[in-house]
Amino acid sequence: MKKLIPLALCALLATAGCSASRAASTTDSILNHPEAAAAVSIKDFAGRNVAFSQVPQHIIALSNGEMDIIYALGGTLVGRPSTNGPSPVKEAQDVTQIGSTHEVDLERITLLKPDVVLGHYPMNSKDVPIIESIHSKMVLTSANSVEDIKRQITLFGEMLHKETKAAELIASIDDKLSDFRPSDGAQSTRTLIVYGAPGTYMAALPNSLSGNLLELAGGYNIASDFAALQSYPQYAQINTERVVQANPQLILIMTHGNPEEVKAGFLKEMQGNAAWNGIDAVKNNQVEILPSELFGTNPGTRVIDALDDLHELVEKAKQPT
Repeated sequence: MKKLIPLALCALLATAGCSASRAASTTDSILNHPEAAAAVSIKDFAGRNVAFSQVPQHIIALSNGEMDIIYALGGTLVGRPSTNGPSPVKEAQDVTQIGSTHEVDLERITLLKPDVVLGHYPMNSKDVPIIESIHSKMVLTSANSVEDIKRQITLFGEMLHKETKAAELIASIDDKLSDFRPSDGAQSTRTLIVYGAPGTYMAALPNSLSGNLLELAGGYNIASDFAALQSYPQYAQINTERVVQANPQLILIMTHGNPEEVKAGFLKEMQGNAAWNGIDAVKNNQVEILPSELFGTNPGTRVIDALDDLHELVEKAKQPT
């Protein structure tokens, strides 16, 4: 019995030592990362209150804009949108690809055990119950304007306890906006923005992100009074007669892939009208393809680059060679 007492005492001391070690480790983690121990409660774009017991560490983004913002705030992802080429955010190149807002790969997401999945409102609203069933949270946002992107930055800054960095990023966007005078329609470059895929072409309306960017960069959207499509309210059907009548000085084409094929198909379709070749944009060779990483999707904080690109194109079209 006498031999058992020291052994029991050693076991007790060892257990106490392990507990002390874990406590010290936890304390050290909190001291070095105080934001990780704090509870978080935010309201997403769907008006849903989403609460976390601590700052989310394992984050999945279903689209590029949200991915860009998370990394710009100093965060990282465990799952990113699937792409055919390199990731638009080079730091995320080796992160697991998990589908997109259009097609969520639930199996891969489940294996990654995320704290939160960043989805699109309203497109991913239907996926909320599924994500919650794997004990994760979903935050829904959207970006149909620069103001929306700024709201996303603010929201994700709150979620990560990176409010100061979020304010800095928003200030950079505001500084860029101050460089341009929004379109008043009078002296602005008449512009048509086309969203295209082989065989499908739509005109971007002012309530779309690209339409908003165009006006902020100083262009005039000739499709501003086109009727919105019921299924895609940020876009309108392209009417060749109305395009010819509006006589755009600049035609911009955005697409997710096969840009040259999309451009060639659009031009072929438009050339069915004899008056097409008389349009200023056609006569002056001002039909351009927009970079897909900036215009085929929400560019996140790179909206600054998108504004620069658009402003340059708008100004160039005012002075055709």
